[in-house]
Amino acid sequence: MHGLTRCVDVAELLATELVANAVRHTKGPAALRVRWAAGVLRIGAWDTDPEPPEPPGPFDRVGGVELEEGRGLALAREGDRGKYVWCELSAVPA
Repeated sequence: MHGLTRCVDVAELLATELVANAVRHTKGPAALRVRWAAGVLRIGAWDTDPEPPEPPGPFDRVGGVELEEGRGLALAREGDRGKYVWCELSAVPA
């Protein structure tokens, strides 16, 4: 609808990762949020756990590329209502 077909594969992968993390690391409900505005596609997952996960140790550039977890994404607390973790893709419509 917005002409963002070049972003579909990456957006689907990121959305899957965000929701999987919300389900894996929390016990309550989770929700996916997608927003397109001003050339930026924001994909995020909200969950009811207000506590962020423990930060990972230092990222080792040589060995860290192969890690399955702990790379980190943007995070915002929403008071005691949970948290919202997101990523943004800068996209130009096709």
